[in-house]
Amino acid sequence: MLDHMTFRVSDIARAKAFYSAALAPLGYSLHFEGNYGSNILGFSYPCAEEPDGKKVDVWFIDGPSPYEGAATTSGCHLAWRAQTRAQVDAFYQAAIAAGGRDNGAPGLRPHYHANYYGAFVIDPEGNNIEAVCHRSE
Repeated sequence: MLDHMTFRVSDIARAKAFYSAALAPLGYSLHFEGNYGSNILGFSYPCAEEPDGKKVDVWFIDGPSPYEGAATTSGCHLAWRAQTRAQVDAFYQAAIAAGGRDNGAPGLRPHYHANYYGAFVIDPEGNNIEAVCHRSE
């Protein structure tokens, strides 16, 4: 089970604007913004199991890693689970309005399974991000 993930970005202000807009329809909000040698953003969603009622599971760090490797995280596929198909639609619209590029409009993907309803957007770093609902509606 995944707990959290971190992505390196080339422009933290752009990532903040993009992900604040794109993730809002899924119930996410900016939870943490700080600097620990690099500027860092953490996005959370409501979670009753957490002591403060929010779970931060997506982090963005500005600039390259001090441990070498690629300067930014790109070419990844990251999917967020949506509770409704309407959330998938809203995610897609918000991400496109915030500067993302279409990589698959909202719709059923029956080749995955009968109720797979997803939308795909290329984020500013070149990652394929998705919102998906597995429920029949």
